[in-house]
Amino acid sequence: MSILSPLDALRRRRPLVHCVSNIVTANDCANVLLAAGASPIMAQAMEEMAEITAGCDATVLNTGTPEGPHRWDLCRLCGQLAVADRQPVVLDPVGVGASAFRLAGVESLLEAFTPTLVRVNLGEAQALLHQKSRERGVDSADAEEKEHLACAAALARRFHTTVLLTGAEDIVTDGVRAWRIRGGSDVMSRITGAGCMLSALCGAFCAAEEDAAKAAVAAAAFWKACSYRAEASAAALGPGHFHMALLDAAGTLTAEEAEELSVVEILEL
Repeated sequence: MSILSPLDALRRRRPLVHCVSNIVTANDCANVLLAAGASPIMAQAMEEMAEITAGCDATVLNTGTPEGPHRWDLCRLCGQLAVADRQPVVLDPVGVGASAFRLAGVESLLEAFTPTLVRVNLGEAQALLHQKSRERGVDSADAEEKEHLACAAALARRFHTTVLLTGAEDIVTDGVRAWRIRGGSDVMSRITGAGCMLSALCGAFCAAEEDAAKAAVAAAAFWKACSYRAEASAAALGPGHFHMALLDAAGTLTAEEAEELSVVEILEL
């Protein structure tokens, strides 16, 4: 089976993905889901969470702008309802290490339900593991890669979930299997919401592929390919054009093209 075959399944199924998003990137997440072939719904009211969740194929919980305890209650309810319905749940604990409030809130969610997939960067993974972030400085790339893999695997085993740890190179692991995804574009760091959009895509891919690790690999490879295509077509025009080109790539890249524009390698834990 092709690494990107879940993209074809996603486009055939057109899953309805509920995103409890943050205020910065809600529009981007909705648009990238539409472009890729899914359907977004961005409900925020506690009063309708049960009905909305029941009608969806996947749930994505983004904690990037937690305005108060209400947000944790909302995400907790969504996660519990989705898990009870055997629906994939993606948790994106944005900036979890920025404050004790965020860390406590995310940890309360992880105590209440087990997400299908956790999408983090290295700093967020280290915060959830109560590790201090360490700058690599002039250390070798191999040492940095081993640290990223070890951190992702520890997080996956700690919370019995699949982890997508993103960066210049992405790592996917369920604590037993592991993959590295290369490619993409450095211009991604010049726009906001790139990680949030990937988390939304993970929800759609998880709705189309039961194996969460394979879904995460496909989503990460697809997003790397989208950013590569966007840089080639629009990066010279500035980050605004690059942002638009990302959506264009998400809507036009085929599974075969995306597989050619990314590199996926199996790793040993």
